[in-house]
Amino acid sequence: MEDWSVDQVCNWLRQRNLGELVPKFREEEVSGAALLALNDRMVQQLVKKIGHQALLMDLINKYQQQKSGLASLTYCCETASPKFSEVISGKNLKSFFARSKSLQWTSSYALPDFPYDVKCILAEKKCPDHSMRIRIIEFLQADMTKYLEGSLYPNSQQYNIVVNALLQAYPFLDEDGNGFLLWKRALKDRFKYVRRPIEDDEQVLRNKCKFGHRRGKTRKSSFTENKSDDIQVQVEEEPVHLEGSAMDVHIKWLMQEYMKTQRNWKEVDNRMNVTIEIRRKMISDKAPLKDILRLFPFLRCPYQLFREFQLLTHMDIYKRTVEILEIYSENILSLYAVRNNPINIMLQENLKRHTEEDILKYMKMTAACLLLPDVFGDDSSLFAAVNEEVKVVTPVLEVKNPFNMNSCGFALYIEREELAQLDDCTMALAALVAAFHVFHIPCPKRIHRTLNFLESLVFEVSSPATLP
Repeated sequence: MEDWSVDQVCNWLRQRNLGELVPKFREEEVSGAALLALNDRMVQQLVKKIGHQALLMDLINKYQQQKSGLASLTYCCETASPKFSEVISGKNLKSFFARSKSLQWTSSYALPDFPYDVKCILAEKKCPDHSMRIRIIEFLQADMTKYLEGSLYPNSQQYNIVVNALLQAYPFLDEDGNGFLLWKRALKDRFKYVRRPIEDDEQVLRNKCKFGHRRGKTRKSSFTENKSDDIQVQVEEEPVHLEGSAMDVHIKWLMQEYMKTQRNWKEVDNRMNVTIEIRRKMISDKAPLKDILRLFPFLRCPYQLFREFQLLTHMDIYKRTVEILEIYSENILSLYAVRNNPINIMLQENLKRHTEEDILKYMKMTAACLLLPDVFGDDSSLFAAVNEEVKVVTPVLEVKNPFNMNSCGFALYIEREELAQLDDCTMALAALVAAFHVFHIPCPKRIHRTLNFLESLVFEVSSPATLP
């Protein structure tokens, strides 16, 4: 990098999604040597946005650390035994660095230094208003991007770590026990918003292919071609039977707000409260699910699905599901009935590859969730489709690579259509139970014992069902 010309520095900036800095770097004739000599004051003069300042300084520091680290590693490899050199080379070296990066996230993540006005609000322990929430989310997003070395695609585990760190530092932000989902949703929306202007960027398309986001299609083609986005096309239709009514105003607002990247979640809650009566009547009258989702698309969001359940039952299903899995996961995995189950075998193989306590706990809870039908002798195909296509019409989970921390995926399906993407097994299990209640769907007999066990614990009945 020391020998780079100004053009090479500009190309380096573009590759890291910092292309808007190129004109200023050309004007100031920043070469490779000058780039490495930049200090904090110089960066502040060159770059206006705080997120870009942090990212640029971090990239420079990372390069210098990597340079010194590789020099040390080269010396070690030259002086080590041939066997050690073979172990630390090639793919193993790449795996070693990836492993170190993962450990950095799980063990040493610290919240960013918020601006003065944000600190004042947080110091007063007051729940921030909408604009202040956006400020906090913007700084968290910029800080995560710095940790990800410029990537705009955090995985679910990294979102969880950041939100947990925020709520542990400021517990009053966990409003009514739903703060985790709200802040995580807002953070994910912020990343989507940042990615939106660069949908056609070559690096973004490569990342989409890598992580399975519609095979790297552009935003325009994915909107018109992907069948899973039918709800987005349908929401443009007018609900004729409600035209002119006061309720129609709220429904139209909800449909329009759903299309936005940054949503006013407080107002969404208010409008969903106002429209609950007509929504419940449609469900009671057995209106087609696609019509209900067309008028109330926010039911596709896990948080709103859980909130609807809470309005009906006065129970926090997500919180209860977390408690259930934490209490029962070890007992479920120790049962003889699941000892030779493929899910349990897959779990044991993956446990050998990790040592972090939080990852091991996550894997065990995932396995316990997926093994529940087998414990009760129910039909597991009516509960979850693991690495296979969904074939049933009743609510069911689609699970991909359940024990792979980088590529696992959970989704809730109803009538063979995807209703919602879910972050982990806990949210997936809560969404499955909630869907039966929210949409008044009869429970199939071949999965009745499993759901009866879960519901008896969720509703805290006096004599809950027990494990066999």
